[in-house]
Amino acid sequence: MDDELKNLLKRQHYRIVGNHSAVKLCHWLRKSLLEDRFCYKQKFYGIRSHGCLQMTPAVIACTQKCLFCWRPTQFTETALPEYDPPDYIVEESLKAQKALLAGYFGLPGRVSARKLKEAQDPGNVAISLAGEPTLYPELSELIRQYKSRGMTTFLVSNGTNPEILESLELPWNLYLTLAAPTEAIYKKLCHPQTNGWSEIMETVSMFSQLETQRVIRLTLVNQFNMVHPEGYARLIERAAPDFVEAKAYMFVGYSRHRMTIENMPSFLQVQEFAHAIEEHSSYEVCDSQSESRVVLLRRS
Repeated sequence: MDDELKNLLKRQHYRIVGNHSAVKLCHWLRKSLLEDRFCYKQKFYGIRSHGCLQMTPAVIACTQKCLFCWRPTQFTETALPEYDPPDYIVEESLKAQKALLAGYFGLPGRVSARKLKEAQDPGNVAISLAGEPTLYPELSELIRQYKSRGMTTFLVSNGTNPEILESLELPWNLYLTLAAPTEAIYKKLCHPQTNGWSEIMETVSMFSQLETQRVIRLTLVNQFNMVHPEGYARLIERAAPDFVEAKAYMFVGYSRHRMTIENMPSFLQVQEFAHAIEEHSSYEVCDSQSESRVVLLRRS
């Protein structure tokens, strides 16, 4: 990993694992420990916020350079020709989580001792955080390794590697990020490094065949992609996910060098857009969480 990138990530409180992986404590894990609050994954899917490991096996690699990405996208590789073994990544990611949690033991009275103890042994892994995880060649074995430890698994993909998803050891919850209703908007917002749109359309077409819980996440960016709800609806109907999350882009990390605070939609704007998709599809709004600016839809 480039030394400058490594230093940038460390300043953002990432814990580097091996040569291309990383762990970072989720904002909502900290909120759960300190304020007894929880994220939408707990509300929607029953995943305890304080028991979630947020990691990536490809922090330096992605097929896109999205304007809304919170990582420094100037350090983007499109492949991992040399890579660490999955058992090493799993073991070291769990150690990294414990190391990142160590400081909370110095806050007696402010942190739930029970929750902190449980957080040391996470029950879920969110394979997301940064980069495109399907670029890690042994992703299936990585998922198997986490499953073998009794953990539920979330995987977030941008859909540009459909052939990987088609043969993957499927996670418990598979996310497909859909950031645009048209190719022109996609190219403007996501800056693909491959034939991104055609690959995503291939993933959309085969998404319904993947036998696990499937979610399409709409990353909504004001002044960019909050248009053509009927276009999103057509793609959603083709993909036939179990759920759709309409979620606001958040003005955090290195995206602040490319975006403005005005690009972050309000919860009301997200609600209105979700209802517009509802009008053009067989999906209906069923839940929401204002703090995360997210609305959940499911097939009616």
